[in-house]
Amino acid sequence: MGAVAINRKRTEDSLNFNQQSPSQSSNKKRRFSFGITSPDSNKPSSSSRISRYPDAKAPLRREIHAPSRASLRYSLPKPRPIDHYKRRAFDALRFFTKEKEVIDLRDEELEVVVDCDLEEEEEEKDVVEPPPPPSSSMLDSMSLVSQEKATTDAASSLAAYKKLLESAERRNPKLEALGFEILFNEKKLSQLRLSRPKPLEKPLKKVPDEPFIPLTDEEKDEVYRAFSGKNRRKVLVTHANSNIDITGEVLQCLTPSAWLNDEVINVYLELLKERETREPKKYLKCHFFNTFFYKKLVSDSGYNYKAVRRWTTQRKLGYALIDCDMIFVPIHRGVHWTLAVINNRDRKFLYLDSLNGVDSKILNALAKYLTDEAKEKSGKDIDVSSWDMEFVEDLPQQQNGYDCGMFMLKYIDFFSRGLGLYFSQEHMPYFRLRTAKEILRLCAD
Repeated sequence: MGAVAINRKRTEDSLNFNQQSPSQSSNKKRRFSFGITSPDSNKPSSSSRISRYPDAKAPLRREIHAPSRASLRYSLPKPRPIDHYKRRAFDALRFFTKEKEVIDLRDEELEVVVDCDLEEEEEEKDVVEPPPPPSSSMLDSMSLVSQEKATTDAASSLAAYKKLLESAERRNPKLEALGFEILFNEKKLSQLRLSRPKPLEKPLKKVPDEPFIPLTDEEKDEVYRAFSGKNRRKVLVTHANSNIDITGEVLQCLTPSAWLNDEVINVYLELLKERETREPKKYLKCHFFNTFFYKKLVSDSGYNYKAVRRWTTQRKLGYALIDCDMIFVPIHRGVHWTLAVINNRDRKFLYLDSLNGVDSKILNALAKYLTDEAKEKSGKDIDVSSWDMEFVEDLPQQQNGYDCGMFMLKYIDFFSRGLGLYFSQEHMPYFRLRTAKEILRLCAD
């Protein structure tokens, strides 16, 4: 009761908070007003601040966007086609187990036990919860479908087998005829092989002994003494016709793994010409240009016949170039020696390179030279357009980087003898010693 009285008192005090006595109102000006009207008047005081604002209005009603219970209606599921239920029935059939069946054969007293559960047990391992077994009506429909499918498959397979059998029967006569032709041709081929004459064995070409005559011990000692450093500044021999001095330093180019120089090559070519002059019946009639001829004929400015016109006068040579069997032209290509040949006897131009190089510019220049030379010296017009230009490939090849000059000299040596190129890289050390021996002996004579 005490608590109720206290609360009531607080309520009355709060209602009469703004009501002041006449004595107070006269002495103090009211500053706050909460819009609570006195019992004597129905309107608030003009001094009230809240009365200046408009009256509060009720808030607008909001629309409900969520679905109401009245809008929710139950919709029946759409009916599914019959294939859907058939598919489910077939899926359920996979898990339908059968007992072992025993089939009695009529003609034979045998029993065949068919185990239908092997494959089904393997498939059941992957399935956690198999559906319930199908009903009897569903099984009847599935059995009808399976029987129809089996009948259709059997009919289609039987038709395919009949077509295959018919095609095989049509091909049998053709295969028999083809087999007979094969046997007949094999017998005929065997008879032809027996009646064919045996090919004649080609006789082996006899390699001449003269280009490979071994040096005696005395000749080897003579060459080694000439290679010694004591004779480096000494003039060992002088070739009279060409006036070329061969010192020990010049001859050392014939030592192993050395490059041949112009003096040794030009002296050796002079010796080949003198050999032909001594025994003209043994060697071909040849002309040997020195190493400077092609540089004069084809310089940096191009082809120039006038630069070599006086090299082959009748007074110097005693014969015309068009009367020679072969004309040899050494070609120096910076650090490599090659050979060009004008073969008047076979009417062709040859190019020999121990590294199998090809340069048609050289042969074209020599073809033009032969035309100008024949017209200038013999007054004949030679048509070399029908001549062959051959870059010889089947020839001995060098296997190092310094024997190109030696290969070139041996090409000339063997061709001038009328021989094939019956040598190889392994003969080069011998040919170096033999060339040095021939220069020392023949020049001294």
